[in-house]
Amino acid sequence: MMNTPLAPLPPLCIDLLESTTILKKAASAHRYLAELKGVSSSIPNEEILINTLSLQEAKDSSAIESIITTNDELFKDELFPEFATSSAAKEVRNYVAALRTGLSNVVHKRLLTTNIILDIHAELEKNRAGFRKLPGTELKNEQSGETIYTPPQEYDTIVRLMSNLELFINDDTLLDIDPLVKMAIIHYQFESIHPFYDGNGRTGRIINVLYLVLKGLLDIPALYLSRYIIRTKLDYYRLLQEVRDKGDWGNWILYILTGIEQTSRQTIRMVQEIKDALMQYKHRIRAAYKFYSQDLINNLFFHPYTKIEFVERDLKVSRLTATKYLDILARDGFLKKAKIGRSNYYINIALFGILSKEDNDL
Repeated sequence: MMNTPLAPLPPLCIDLLESTTILKKAASAHRYLAELKGVSSSIPNEEILINTLSLQEAKDSSAIESIITTNDELFKDELFPEFATSSAAKEVRNYVAALRTGLSNVVHKRLLTTNIILDIHAELEKNRAGFRKLPGTELKNEQSGETIYTPPQEYDTIVRLMSNLELFINDDTLLDIDPLVKMAIIHYQFESIHPFYDGNGRTGRIINVLYLVLKGLLDIPALYLSRYIIRTKLDYYRLLQEVRDKGDWGNWILYILTGIEQTSRQTIRMVQEIKDALMQYKHRIRAAYKFYSQDLINNLFFHPYTKIEFVERDLKVSRLTATKYLDILARDGFLKKAKIGRSNYYINIALFGILSKEDNDL
């Protein structure tokens, strides 16, 4: 057993954390994570993937908390917030903003600190309430309403535990172990401290992917882990609780490693499909139209739904010219022209098809 300042962690036994089964699964997860990192870097403009994948991750992570929206609502909300009818789409947008805030800080500081976590949460919830200051928070069984876990209640305890967690995240000398296994421990600990009144699950899932970026296992937040949790939600909550009740680290860690492996493979496929669609659009548009530019391709794949104002801005052309470009591309089957109120918008048919297929796989 090792001594750790991270109560309420159950004792950490290195032999159990480095069993043959865990090490074998970790090796497989690393293999696919490395492949995902490579294929993600093969797309010329990483902002395309950051935007596209973070939107999908945000939508799925929010769905775990019963904040449900569709791709159509989400993409329309980006174009026309004045027409927004879905509060869930706004919540998902907040998640994307929180993820970007965290990514910027982690890349710049090469640390994942308590202050960064507070900034992530503030962007997510659009308030600066910070850590819980009042007792009474309990985690309940969704079906029975029974209290299954009471997290630390005192503000000073929460602050102390989060300070310890910050040290644990950033100081690898405290536990010399595979970073994917360590990520599983970090996630368990954050969710068990449950430091905020609301938004703990979504904040914790942002911490997961930022930790992978921090450790150099990904260059951008591309791991699509929330979809795996949606599919296995009962196992997720059961295994978290079995660590608390029984100290069963093995099954929890294997669950997370399996999630990393599976979602890496799925995201590799999706990124490759996006890359193939982008290159097809690029070659076909370049061959057929004098108005081809890389800025145009970037616009069409950064925004699954785009509009005249976006093309004006990104290509630095007049409204009349932007309208002409989009209407020609819609006429020739690259885009689908649609209308909301008096405003037109344009759907990237190939990209929307890829994202919709991913939704149908749920």
